[in-house]
Parts: sequence; structure tokens; C-alpha cells
Amino acid sequence: MEFKHVPVMLNEVVDGLDIKENGIYVDCTIGGAGHSFEIAKKLKNGKLYGFDRDEDAIKESRKKLEKFGSKVIITKLNYKDAPSFLKENGVEKIDGVLIDLGVSSHQIDEGDRGFSFLHNGRLDMRMGQDEDVLTAYDVVNSYSESELTQIFFKYGEEEFAKKIARNIVSERKIKPIETTFELRDIIENSLPKKVVYSRGGASKKVFQAIRIEVNKELDGLDNVLEEFIDMLNIGGRMAILTFHSLEDRIVKNVFKTESTDCLCPPKTPKCICGHKAKVKLVNRKPIVAQAKEQEENSRSTSAKLRIVERI
Repeated sequence: MEFKHVPVMLNEVVDGLDIKENGIYVDCTIGGAGHSFEIAKKLKNGKLYGFDRDEDAIKESRKKLEKFGSKVIITKLNYKDAPSFLKENGVEKIDGVLIDLGVSSHQIDEGDRGFSFLHNGRLDMRMGQDEDVLTAYDVVNSYSESELTQIFFKYGEEEFAKKIARNIVSERKIKPIETTFELRDIIENSLPKKVVYSRGGASKKVFQAIRIEVNKELDGLDNVLEEFIDMLNIGGRMAILTFHSLEDRIVKNVFKTESTDCLCPPKTPKCICGHKAKVKLVNRKPIVAQAKEQEENSRSTSAKLRIVERI
């Protein structure tokens, strides 16, 4: 399948990074290189480092960015390992970093990846298909009822988590649950009909929860944000695109902490923590996609963009 991905809030992201033509930039989740292409265009003697776990994304981005030559370096790697990789390769300081935490259109639309309840395929959901980690099939068919309930509620905020988990366990006793459509049918049959008809993608919450569990998406997110903040040069910027409340909350909390001088309890007469702000908020409230973009790209409707600048 042809690699297709529409970058979310392209102009807002690139403008927000305030690209310096001789700067060093990092695109942690390069995907189809939509954002990276525009960043690279603005570089004169600068450098762009791109990372992704998905082999298809690596191939597509290398092809799309080939014209920029040695100005762009692309590596297949989980972005959470990017700070260590950069330092090991002599890059101690950077001028900007982008982390797009969304699933690419290509991953969703390719049924064999198992990300979407709209396309039938084997339950997989791994961001990196060659990674030897658990798959959605493993989660659905081996997790206990209580474990399934917990991840559906925690990562999907699914109010019918317990009933869905119970029905999954019941169905897999008959035969393993192998495909996205099989799982979708179990989920929808576990929900009141009025919820199925009114929610608009009744399985979305559970699929999101399983995807987060498979890829450990929230694990260590706060740590990598801290690492990149420390790597930013003065005036350097970090832009984060989130697509659900759980990851956005983590980003918001880290940015709030690192843009605050003192973290002592409010009634403490004198600061004893010694904490000093490392960044300032470029936008106090998250930036959202404009109405026109939301109409043209439904995947942008839940997106939130937060940007900070190193001080």
C-alpha cells in the first residue's frame, strides 16, 4: 500500500518551532516526513535528525527527504531512545524537537497492521512490526479479565470496560480472537445499542487502550520530555502534538513544572526547593486545528499542540 499521511497542524508546528537556518532539529516520529520536509526546507547549514519505529515510515521519509542530502539523518529507533542516541553520536545540544504522538494515516488505513476497527486484519498494533514485543492478539487472548478491565478503563476511559472484558474472555474460550472485526463485534455487542449508534466509533476507546498497552506509549514519556528540555539551546523550542487526554495531561504537567520557578507548597514562607524554570510556555492553552483542517482531516479534530521555549 502507498504510504499516505497528512501532517496535522503543519503550519502551526513549523511556525511554532521558529526554525533557525543553522540550527539542529529533531523529528522524533518522522512518519511520512510531512513536518520534516518543511523543517528541512528552512535549513541552510543546519541538520535534521529523524526517528521512527516503523520501517515503512523510514523508507518513505528517506525517499521524500533524499533531495536534502546529508542535511537530514534518519534512523529507525524508538524516539524514547533518541536523546541517548544523539549524545552517543556527538549531538549534545539541539535547537528544536517535535514529537507527534499520533498514529499515522498509513498505519490506520493498512488493515494488516490491526490498528483500526474500520479495516479487517490480524490483531497486531505494533508501531514497529519487526519488534519482538507483545501484539494486540497477545493482549486480547492472554490478559486476564481484570487486566483487560484495567487497561480499557485506564487507557481508554471506557465506562463499559468490565462488561467488554468479560465478554472477550468468554468468547476466547470458544476460539481465539484473531481479527479486528472479531474484536469490534464483541465490543459493540457489549454496549447498549444507543451507545453504539451515538458514539461514532463505538470500539475506538478499547482499540486505543490496547494500542497504548502494546506500544507502551505513556511509559517514560515524561522522562524523555525532560531529557529533551535539557538538550535545548537557549531559545530552542519543543513542540508536542497529542491526540488523547492521557498523553496531553503528561505533557501539560511536565511543561507546567519546568516553566515554574518554585515548586514549594503555597504556604511555604521561603523557597526551599531551589527549582528554577527551564522553559517558558509559548502557548498557555493548547493550539487546536482550524475548522477547515478539521473538516478536511478528521484525525486532526482531537489534536492538541503545546510548545515551550528554553530560557
